[in-house]
Amino acid sequence: MKILLNGEDYDTKAASTVSELLAALDINPLRVAVELNLVIVKKVHYDSTPIYDGDTVEVVNFVGGG
Repeated sequence: MKILLNGEDYDTKAASTVSELLAALDINPLRVAVELNLVIVKKVHYDSTPIYDGDTVEVVNFVGGG
């Protein structure tokens, strides 16, 4: 399946949900926000939110600092 991930083409075979995509990318789901086709996905819905061929996904990391 091909998706647009953070503005770049990305091929994934292992991901059919937001949670599976984050796991395939080795990203801690507690430390990011995910936007799927211009809609923010709530963390409680990561497991049940499907990703389809052609979808646009933005994964934003939280960064602390001062």
